[in-house]
Amino acid sequence: MKAILFDEIGSPRDVLYLDDVPTPRVGDGEVLVRMVSASVNPGDFLFIQNLYPEPKKPHFPRQIAGNHGAGIVEAIGADVALQPGTLVAFSHYNTWAEYAAIPAEWLIPLPADYPAERAGQMVNPITAWDLLVDSRVLPGQWLAVTAGYSSISTMVMQFAQRRGINVIAVVRRQHQSPDLKELGATAILDLSDVKGIREAVMDMTGGAGLNGIIDNVGGPASGELIRTLALGGQMVINGGMSAERFELHNFDVLLSGAEIRANIYRYFFSPPVEADRPILREIVDIFGQPGFHIPVGGIHPLTEFRLAVANSLDRADLGKQIFTM
Repeated sequence: MKAILFDEIGSPRDVLYLDDVPTPRVGDGEVLVRMVSASVNPGDFLFIQNLYPEPKKPHFPRQIAGNHGAGIVEAIGADVALQPGTLVAFSHYNTWAEYAAIPAEWLIPLPADYPAERAGQMVNPITAWDLLVDSRVLPGQWLAVTAGYSSISTMVMQFAQRRGINVIAVVRRQHQSPDLKELGATAILDLSDVKGIREAVMDMTGGAGLNGIIDNVGGPASGELIRTLALGGQMVINGGMSAERFELHNFDVLLSGAEIRANIYRYFFSPPVEADRPILREIVDIFGQPGFHIPVGGIHPLTEFRLAVANSLDRADLGKQIFTM
């Protein structure tokens, strides 16, 4: 089978290559999945650069890249209840390939007609859902989301709109398309066209300030946003697209009762549990609806991995890059 591999730690631009590898065999409790689609995510690049903690580490030689995707159950090992032919999504390992052997406990069953480009990126709506919950912002309050054009951020906006939460989409530069206000943003903070972030936020919120921040970027703007938090507000850190740091004084946190916390994908260390099933069904249902906008920037065969990687790194505004097999 074809797979995208790497043999050393480094930039995904430099170390990835396409080659043939044996189709994996399933053991007890495992499922052979014929991959249908797989998304390209910032976390995949962290894995390639060996920046994740244990146990999420590559193993050489010929580590298959990719951590999220979807496919059809082709064969099952002993003690597996799923039936061949079932469409499943999962977050695990080895998704940038034509087949993957996955422990059955990690699989999320999907409707048979679920759109492939959505099935392959279920990590994103699950993350967006959890980020919004973790922000603790209530209906009528204000939430700022950085990297406003990213897939995660546009999904947060749409979930927030359904809950009556006001969202400020923070962007480096505003574009005509997609229209973030159509996706649920109440206001757009264009960093290229604003002199004072605090002043702009306070004006947008009518002086109320922010009740929560979901930050995918970092850098000086994040420090400025923290200083706009209302009493008891919090920042949830989900990424670090900027190489720059932000600075705070203790009083920036202490005097507003602010909280800064990290978001860890709920299935990073452990698989779904039975108690998660109702929430997962709700997320799958909402995410699969035609009215839920998904910015897909490119659908590629595995042979176009260099283009998919470059677009993900350089043109996040295009939307999610997807492999199809």
